[in-house]
Amino acid sequence: MPVDVVIVGLGVMGCATSLALARRGQRVVGIERFNIGNDRGSSHGHTRVIRLGYFEHPSYVPMLRSAYRLWRDLEADTGARLLHITGIAEIGPPDGQIVQGTLTAARLHDLPHEILDARETMRRFPAFRLPMDYRAVIQPDGGYLLAEAAVQAFASLAANAGAELHVGETVLDITSRAGGVRVTTDRRVIEAGTAIVTAGAWLKTLMPRLSVDLPAIRQVLGWFEPRDASLFDPDRFPVFILESVHGNYYGFPPRNMPPYAGLLKVAKHDYTVRPVDPDNYDRTVQPEDEAAIRIALEHHLPAANGRLIAATTCLYTITADKDFVIDRLPGEPHVIVASPCSGHGFKFAPAIGEILANLVTTGGPGDYDISRFQLSRLPQT
Repeated sequence: MPVDVVIVGLGVMGCATSLALARRGQRVVGIERFNIGNDRGSSHGHTRVIRLGYFEHPSYVPMLRSAYRLWRDLEADTGARLLHITGIAEIGPPDGQIVQGTLTAARLHDLPHEILDARETMRRFPAFRLPMDYRAVIQPDGGYLLAEAAVQAFASLAANAGAELHVGETVLDITSRAGGVRVTTDRRVIEAGTAIVTAGAWLKTLMPRLSVDLPAIRQVLGWFEPRDASLFDPDRFPVFILESVHGNYYGFPPRNMPPYAGLLKVAKHDYTVRPVDPDNYDRTVQPEDEAAIRIALEHHLPAANGRLIAATTCLYTITADKDFVIDRLPGEPHVIVASPCSGHGFKFAPAIGEILANLVTTGGPGDYDISRFQLSRLPQT
């Protein structure tokens, strides 16, 4: 029997969308090549930053407000604590993208924030070592999400709501047909009214007719043993984003949760690395990967520059302008492509799920403005 929607890719976006659609009474089949909560794409790594004052562009803020509310709803539905508010310090040169962009969003949307000079930042958060001309924008609403736990929460509730979620199954073809789509996997053929493709780094492989570039780039996350753990107590160290001469970095205060208890997670947010094949790239962490993170620790967080205890890779799927893609495939109205991507999408997942569910059930995005995410804005290949 045909179903209403097939969702291809069950990372955080696919699982959130499965839940939103199943709760609206849609017959949903989700297909995942690996397992739910896997470490092959962009939905793992234990924690993800969440923040309201968005330096990338202030137009994201209304969607973030919805996302915060929906994360709290998810917590209430599961009884799990997924969203942790620590405050966030966004640090860099006063004329840099991070400080200026955050201030623009905060002022436009009247968001609570403070501006600290370097001396006051280091007094309040003594782990930091900063150039004296740096500034920090402090947002009390910033914090982090638990990544794998969030994916599992969405998936569990979606299944309970009636979604069929199939793992270890590979989609081979997505074909538009009159009034719907046909999705062929290595196990079955599924007829559906709509296909939503949330496959991240595998989007272009699955959709070769997609006429924009969506390369995948490799990123590295590291968990370090602090040299002075007292400097990283929750009341002395927030989530942070740092713009420096060495690049852009982000990190999280230690948590008392195995396997990363007491460890500081730090990563470089690096758009400059070369694209990789998501099926064939180096997933081991090399000395040069560690060095790229350590240089920031040496200069700006020396008390965190202890042993590297754990590390992993993940993938960013990026667009030319680093904004998202949420749109129908040109000429194929029953195929929706969603890549809330470029390394800053995870926090939006429950709002993205609602947007995609709206597109299926009402034809439009509802109260959300997604004009910024149209495929037509991107260079065509």
